[in-house]
Amino acid sequence: MSVLHLLGSADDGGAEKYFIDLIGALQRGGVAQGAAIRAHAGRERALAALGVPTRVLSFGAALDFATKRSTAAMAREMGAKVTLAWMSRAGLHAPSGPWTRIGRLGGYYDPKYFRDFDIMVANTREIVDWAVGQGWSRDQTIYIPNFAEAATGEPLERAAFDTPAGVPLLLGMGRLHSDKAHDISLRALAQLPDAFLWIAGNGPLEAELKGLARDLGVADRVRFLGWRDDGPSLYRTADLCLFPSRIEPLGNVVLQAWAHAIPVIAGASMGPAALVNSGEDGLLVPLEDPDALALAVRTLLADAALRARVVAGGQARLDGEFSQATVVGQWRDLLARYGAA
Repeated sequence: MSVLHLLGSADDGGAEKYFIDLIGALQRGGVAQGAAIRAHAGRERALAALGVPTRVLSFGAALDFATKRSTAAMAREMGAKVTLAWMSRAGLHAPSGPWTRIGRLGGYYDPKYFRDFDIMVANTREIVDWAVGQGWSRDQTIYIPNFAEAATGEPLERAAFDTPAGVPLLLGMGRLHSDKAHDISLRALAQLPDAFLWIAGNGPLEAELKGLARDLGVADRVRFLGWRDDGPSLYRTADLCLFPSRIEPLGNVVLQAWAHAIPVIAGASMGPAALVNSGEDGLLVPLEDPDALALAVRTLLADAALRARVVAGGQARLDGEFSQATVVGQWRDLLARYGAA
């Protein structure tokens, strides 16, 4: 009785991190699992530490028949009851067989990669509605959100990052990609002369964003930290979390901010707009609006009662809807239907 997870991404990002988080939670809950992944040293180490049997495959384009043969062989060897495909490339290589094929939708993926899958699991209700519109039935499409929980990690010494102790510290988390709108955070910072900004993530826009910081005259107050494995410490070090993403189906950063008790300001893209009750568990600002983002930062920094209220509201939302126990219980119930938990 087991689940074979497939992940064809070699990126570092929220979905890839959650892949490890969910596998770890299910493993601790006694669900037997295996994983077929694209080469990634960090994920390989994490899966080995969890004791999850792992096979590294190429997950190439459509003519990569070897990957599908290898995933099928691994599923047979494990006696898998379920294969669980994370994102499009994994869907392409998910083998047919005597197991139930489940596709996990963390975004609006091309349906062609999940043809003939038995079940689709979406992490927002909006993605459920979209999937039904693509042809899956309501009975085939299930909503299970992501979970977040506070992890261990002490606050970091700001001085180690050439950041004064007494200044407002803003934190941006996410890939250096246009979708994440770090450029909006930089433009807002130009209106906040006392604040510093840490940006944690890597990606194709690093040089462009550093150039923008220089052009805006804020480069001396921005720290590009690269990809970090100490997210909890970053959340606990900063004063506010900025998340102005242009495109965001869910918003794991919102959940992580709630878990680590830091006020969050999010752009009103689809996922955060559905998550955040502005003024109760965070603040929402219009997309593409650095003026509104800067105003929201000033508002939170000036109002300790508002900061406390949105932190408490976020933690209440997390406990009620997005806790590990709640979400893992939903996954176990689903997997048990097919003899995999």
